[in-house]
Amino acid sequence: MADQTQTERMAAGRGFIAALDQSGGSTPKALKLYGVDEDEYSGDAEMFDLIHRMRERIITSPAFGSDRILAAILFEQTMDRDVVGTPSATYLWNDKGVVPFLKIDKGLSDAEHGVQLMKPIPDLDDLLDRATAKGIFGTKERSVIGAADAAGIEAIVAQQFDVAAQVLSHGLVPILEPEVTVTIPDKADAEAILLDRIGSRLDGIPDGQQVMLKISIPTVPNLYRPLIEHPKVMRVVALSGGYSRDEADELLAQNTGLIASFSRALTEGLSAKQSDDEFNATLDASIQAIYEASTAGA
Repeated sequence: MADQTQTERMAAGRGFIAALDQSGGSTPKALKLYGVDEDEYSGDAEMFDLIHRMRERIITSPAFGSDRILAAILFEQTMDRDVVGTPSATYLWNDKGVVPFLKIDKGLSDAEHGVQLMKPIPDLDDLLDRATAKGIFGTKERSVIGAADAAGIEAIVAQQFDVAAQVLSHGLVPILEPEVTVTIPDKADAEAILLDRIGSRLDGIPDGQQVMLKISIPTVPNLYRPLIEHPKVMRVVALSGGYSRDEADELLAQNTGLIASFSRALTEGLSAKQSDDEFNATLDASIQAIYEASTAGA
């Protein structure tokens, strides 16, 4: 069962979620933005060592703490590694007061009906058991909507809720992430369909259990307010979706009760070549801006 202190923090705390869950496919880009080019490492092992060092630098920074950050989403390899000699999830909660989540999806299938479903997640029960043993509070699962196709969006939502049921059966809190691509011309229509399909399934969540939702910042401000207020929803969070941090913060602030779960926007401006003082100051400014956008009108 989810820790009650962590549950109360996630349900009612002021702040946002730091997404530190770049996986194999997105890691080279994340490192490049961090100032580490592909010719500076050889093979996946060195690549993952470098991205872990970046994450460790972020997590251990004095700017990174429970005063503004509610939770952090970890990549599986990050969960399995240590931060300054302590298992990552344990360090986050015990040393920082930040609730640990785990990304569980294994990437996207090819597009069909305008959407990309999650690839199968082999041995998910074993992964959820390991996550529970390591002190993980919840999970995150991402799929992508690329068109306002009702059949495709229905398939996305069905898969998201099926996986969420498996996560809930392990006593963990799932974050469902049906991301709508922010550049598509029919984004508002896709979001209206998504809202309807999610709403139709929430009442099926067993009594005493809740899910979280991670969505693209909607075209129509406060579109997702009914989900934020739904008793089966612990929290609704937003991804930055390719917007710059300033754009994402501005759009987020227009949505009451919606908080950030930013990845690239959080690390924007950070560099491996910065001194610790420069790095911490840049991260602090980023965290403060995202915090303010997440708590605007709350």
